[in-house]
Amino acid sequence: MVEDEIYANGTSADDQKRNRPIITGEQLDIEAYASLYSGRTKITRLIFIADHCGADTNQTMQLEALRMAYDEIKKGENTLLFREVVTKIDGRLGPDYGMDATWCEMIERRAEQRKDKLENELNAYRTNLIKESLRMGYNDFGDFYYAHGSLGDAFKSYVRTRDYCTTSKHIIHMCMSAILVSIEMGQFTHVTSYASKAEQTPEALDAITSAKLRCAAGLAHLEVKKYKLAARKFLETGHELGSHYNEVIAPQDVATYGGLCALATFDRSELKSKVIDNVNFRNFLELVPVVRELINDFYSSRYASCLDYLGNLKPNLLLDIHLHDHVETLYDQIRHKALIQYTLPFVSVDLRMMADAFKTSVAGLEKELETLITNNQIQARIDSHNKILYARHADQRNATFQRVLQTGSDFDREIRSMLLRANLIKHDYNQRGGSRKI
Repeated sequence: MVEDEIYANGTSADDQKRNRPIITGEQLDIEAYASLYSGRTKITRLIFIADHCGADTNQTMQLEALRMAYDEIKKGENTLLFREVVTKIDGRLGPDYGMDATWCEMIERRAEQRKDKLENELNAYRTNLIKESLRMGYNDFGDFYYAHGSLGDAFKSYVRTRDYCTTSKHIIHMCMSAILVSIEMGQFTHVTSYASKAEQTPEALDAITSAKLRCAAGLAHLEVKKYKLAARKFLETGHELGSHYNEVIAPQDVATYGGLCALATFDRSELKSKVIDNVNFRNFLELVPVVRELINDFYSSRYASCLDYLGNLKPNLLLDIHLHDHVETLYDQIRHKALIQYTLPFVSVDLRMMADAFKTSVAGLEKELETLITNNQIQARIDSHNKILYARHADQRNATFQRVLQTGSDFDREIRSMLLRANLIKHDYNQRGGSRKI
């Protein structure tokens, strides 16, 4: 009945088809996936997929990703990325996707002219010493460098606007620009720093900006493997985010990153209160029904189904530019939590039945349980002959006596200390301050 209710809350077949590309057991639909993003991150995600899907195993997917990256770059002005993609294609897509020297020369010539114009304008602003003009001048330089792929120069230009910011709105704009470039460069310490600066501005942040900052902070925590902090940031992200931050992250990513990090680090009560019953985060989970179902399966102790979902999703998660380095660690933590949660209510567990539940061999399960017992994560012992796990329950009576004795000892020590202080005061033995004569 519970399972029927959970599935009844799902989306329609059309919704599932629309959301299929983000996370599914089927092969990634690259076109639908790429449509969720814009700007540089769209291109870098496509290149990442091409680099990691494997030319030997899936050349069709690789070439499709490179073709889309090529087309997207031609809409912009980044000749550095263009040359990189052309090299990766290596003539495999025919003459239409080869090196376009004419386009590169035109873009670079136009860039030189634009740069000269920006420098002349900035020099004029320096002469006039008008703060707002200088701020806009450096900001224009930042936009120029970012468009042409010079991320380091773009970051420096954006940060220089800080000296000329006169309102909270200006500071927030500077921080958001610095965060965007820092994410692209992989400098997540800068992301944390500028997200904090933006949140400390005197004026209250609007809902969309607040949601963006939480996503950025979540990515920074994910990068340094602080999964619980990452989960909290993604879970706190407001539904107002929508597609307003698709130059960095899609709302489907919020559901996937937040859901997996929570599953790996939250205890059972937190999972219920902060994820399953979280009305705000439910809006994100509805975009990725598979993640929603595997979280519900885990909470409802349907481990075989949960692990099946995770196994099917793994190939596509390994193609995610932010998550790929963390998939193995998160999966291990989720599996260990499932094993611990399975054994917790029982005095003894038949390892054969448990192995069936986790779709593994008894020998493999024994090794996993041995590791958890050694690390003191499960209080139990294994009967290898009869294939039974016996829980070690603490001697409650002995533990109670020990607590009583400790309480008595603490009380005795405190009384003796009080009597000593009282006698010292009574006999005027307290130390007096004052200067010492020499």
